[in-house]
Amino acid sequence: MPEPRDTRLRRLTMRSMRRGIREMDILMSRYAAARLDGLSDADLDIYDALLEENDQDLYQWVSGQVPAPEQYRAMIGDIAATPDTA
Repeated sequence: MPEPRDTRLRRLTMRSMRRGIREMDILMSRYAAARLDGLSDADLDIYDALLEENDQDLYQWVSGQVPAPEQYRAMIGDIAATPDTA
């Protein structure tokens, strides 16, 4: 049985906040708060897979130190461009 959308959004939001590296907690939480509700199911699949990636890799991708893999490139660009609303 597929996970209900509201449950999935809550799960992804919590995973965004509990990354392991404080910088990634902040970046991913900010993105989740700003964008998750508006993502399509296909984009949520990509975000879910992205959250499985290593924080060190994610940080390098978001900071532009290393190019992100093709399947994540657009989303990584959006994460990096998400304004700080705090």
